[in-house]
Amino acid sequence: MSGKSIGKNKGELKMARVLISMPEKFLDEIDSVANNENRTRSELIREALRTYMYRNQVRNSSKSVSNAELLDALLG
Repeated sequence: MSGKSIGKNKGELKMARVLISMPEKFLDEIDSVANNENRTRSELIREALRTYMYRNQVRNSSKSVSNAELLDALLG
């Protein structure tokens, strides 16, 4: 993992800082949503990435089940 860890208090979750590039208009939209939800930009982006990763995991899991069923039917 690259990035600088932050979080000095014992028991505090260590965070890494990352630098990403995106169009300014998109960043303005992110900031607007975060502001409307009384959250930080980082909180919003972390949640979006967690949601993406969860959906990707579910999709891959569903594909695995489907592939296993297909293979079972072919070998059956």
